[in-house]
Parts: sequence; C-alpha cells; structure tokens
Amino acid sequence: MNNLTHFFYDLFIEKGLSETNATFLNMLSLLILLVILIFTTDFITRKILVQAFSKFADRTTTQFDNLLIKHKAPRNLAHLVPLLLTIELFPIVFNDYPSVEQPIETLLKIYGVLLFIWILRSILKTLESYFKTIPSLKDKPIDSYVQVGMLGVWIVGIAFCFVIITDITLIQFFTTLGAASAVLLLIFKDTILGFVASINVAVNDTVRIGDWITMEKYGADGDVIEINLNTIQVQNFDKTITNIPTGSLMTDAFTNWRGMSDSGGRRIKRAIIIKATSIKYLAQEEIDDLRKIQLISDYVSQRQEDINHYNREKNIDKSVLINGRNLTNFGVFRKYIQNYIEGHSAINKDMTIMTRQLAPTPQGIPLEIYAFSSDKRWENYEYIMADIFDHLLAAVPYFKLEIFELQNFDPNVIK
Repeated sequence: MNNLTHFFYDLFIEKGLSETNATFLNMLSLLILLVILIFTTDFITRKILVQAFSKFADRTTTQFDNLLIKHKAPRNLAHLVPLLLTIELFPIVFNDYPSVEQPIETLLKIYGVLLFIWILRSILKTLESYFKTIPSLKDKPIDSYVQVGMLGVWIVGIAFCFVIITDITLIQFFTTLGAASAVLLLIFKDTILGFVASINVAVNDTVRIGDWITMEKYGADGDVIEINLNTIQVQNFDKTITNIPTGSLMTDAFTNWRGMSDSGGRRIKRAIIIKATSIKYLAQEEIDDLRKIQLISDYVSQRQEDINHYNREKNIDKSVLINGRNLTNFGVFRKYIQNYIEGHSAINKDMTIMTRQLAPTPQGIPLEIYAFSSDKRWENYEYIMADIFDHLLAAVPYFKLEIFELQNFDPNVIK
C-alpha cells in the first residue's frame, strides 16, 4: 500500500523535483487516477445493472420491474459501488494531507445519505406508478401517500446529514428539533395541513380521483385528476385546470357529485313560470277541447264527472263559475306534465317523479318538474331536459295559459 501511495512521488523525486512539489503532484496524479476509476466503475456497474434488470423484466409478466427501470432505480443503485470504492481508496490519495481527509469523509457520508434518499425516491415513485395500474386503487390518492413517505424519508435524511456535520447523536438532534417545533410548525403549516387533509380524504373517502366536484371559492367545476399532499387538481369542463389546496377540503364548502353518478339517474329540477293572470276556471266548451288531448282525456272526463256529481249533490248554483268545485287550466296542465314525464322513455321510473306548484313570485307561478334522467352523461342529460321542455313550452297555449316574459325591458331602470 505504501508503494502505491508514493508511486508517483518516487518518480518525481528521480526527475529532480523538490519534495513539496513531488508530494503535491503525487496526490494530484492519484486523484486523477481515482476519478477515472470512479467514472469507469460507475459506467460499467450502471450498464451491467440496467441490462440485468431489463433482461429480468422481459421475462416476467409484472410491470413492477419495468417501472423500476423507468424510474431509474437500477441506475441509482449502481452509484453505490463507486461510492464504496471512493471511501476505500481516498485515504491513499490524501495520505500526505491528513487535514483534508476528515472534510472529504464528511462529504462522502453526506453524499451517501443523499444517494440512499434518491434510491428510496425511485422505489416510492415505482410503487406510485404500480399502484395506479391496479383498478381498485385508481380512485385513491396514491400521490398523497407517496409524498407523505417522501417527506418522512427527507426528514430522516436531513437528520442524518445534520448528525454527520455536527457530530451529535440522533437523540440530541430530535431534542433540538422539538425545541424549535413552534418555528417548524409555522414554516411547514401548509404542508402539515395538507398532510392532515390527505389523511382525512383517504380515511373518510371524501374525494376520489375521477369525482366531479364543484368549489365556487376557487372556480372549480369538473373532474378530479390528481390528489397530492398540497393540492388537488381539477380539470374543469372547459378543459382548464384548477389547483385547490388540499387543506381547503377541511375548511371550505364544496359539492361532490359522486352520489349522483352512483345513483340511478341525474336530477332534473326546472320550472316553467306561468303568468298568474292567465290562470282561470274552465268553461264546459274548454273542458271538451281538453278531452281531445290523449294524455289527460281519461283524467279530465273522470274529474269532471266527480265535480258535476258533487255540485249537483250540494245544489251548487253554477250560473257563476266560481261557485262549487271547478277544473282550472293550471291544474289540468300540471296533470298533463305529470303524465308526460311519467311516460317519457328517458326518465328513471324507479326514482322520484313530481310536478309541483311553487310559491307565487313577482314574475308568476312556477310549475316545477322534479325527476331523474336515466342517462347521467352531461351532453345526453342536457338533450333530454331540452327535449322535455321544448314539448311543454309548446303545449302551454293549448291550456290557454301564458308564460311569463319580461317585456319593454329598459336597462336604465337597473342603473
């Protein structure tokens, strides 16, 4: 070993150089040889490991080993060999400069810790990609779990680096860390809140990847495409991306439409506003005209028969239409809507189907349809709803009713 340490030194002395210059050039020559050896070893080891992993991956059916290669786990592992070689040989290079050995040893140890972090990162990234290929885990916040794992790895790694630099024990380091916890909590407030929110999302199944959520505060209205430690990415229906802080799921209100998606239909809740002045009792000739509408023909006949029987039994004076019981065009139209919706092929018959009269407004009387379309896809849902209201709006005049329209609108009135 001594011959190797001073191999170049003897050559330079024979050439007539001074001991100081010969010592320095000897160290420099050995350092150059070590660097060449390190890079050569790294290159060869990397080639061997990557090719070995590639051949092994080709023979297996699982995607895990392919993902290890994709995330450079074999390449990072290959760096361990040159590191161990450097730790073993660098004392030979700096044999004549003992004061330099300690700082270099410290740097090599720190590099070793960082290399282990990088290897673990590759493995965690591989696990992340692999879990995302499992159908039962596609809607889980895998990114959050991996980021929590990486956060733990970095905390431990930084702790080891600090211990190496300061030459204290791990217990002393974490004791000091505890004393500075208030400052750390302030610095990492968002990360800690995101971490807690991620656990809350996972445990309570609040949001999954693929859920349609609406969060007005952040202008988000679309599908969740990614959940990680700090943010939730939502692809809005106009294809823009909104980033929502994960912690906001615990503090702000949002709507998750998963319940609708998992149910048997998508809700239709819309009203037609009828002018109050167009609502009236029906005269006999108007009732006869309405009997011609097939959907309510039997209803009108039966209902009018019951009304006539009641009025005769009570000896009601029908010379004035308001006396006794009567059919109204509004009530008959409401029954028509109910029958039409119940018979519509795109409406889920196993869910609520209702036509209801809402409280009067300054614009008129709202007649609301409450039902569920069988098809939950947005474009089809909109088509079904438009088809229903196209028909009903066109049917209004047959009942001698009028739809409210704001006429003679003057924008200056609002100003």
